[in-house]
Amino acid sequence: MQGYYFDTSIWLDLFEDRGENGKEVLKLTKKIVEEKSLIYYSEASIKELKHLGYGFNEVTALFIPIRSIIRKIHIYEDEINMAKKIALQRNVPKRDALHAILSRNNEAQLISRDRHFDKLKDIAIAKKPEEIT
Repeated sequence: MQGYYFDTSIWLDLFEDRGENGKEVLKLTKKIVEEKSLIYYSEASIKELKHLGYGFNEVTALFIPIRSIIRKIHIYEDEINMAKKIALQRNVPKRDALHAILSRNNEAQLISRDRHFDKLKDIAIAKKPEEIT
């Protein structure tokens, strides 16, 4: 079963129905449902959404329509430490480094439009939603 790890910007495209980007994420989400695959998220994604103004109840409510296909993955201390080190070395945000590591470690396809992931291709190759559908 294929798994997908959505970067926070992809969640925002979906939740905020961001024009064409939102439509592409919705199309990918439908494909994931049809193939009975999973979308992974982590506490790092939740923290980013909260930082952007979403409250805990809002985030929880956003996940309700897709609750059958999403799974929360655990973040280990060594993954956090590795992300910090990589972020400093490559001048990328710590959470982006962590998203790449989590995607790799959980054998999930990283989905993002963020250019920071260009510097992390040796860890996880990010694809845009329309590259999957």
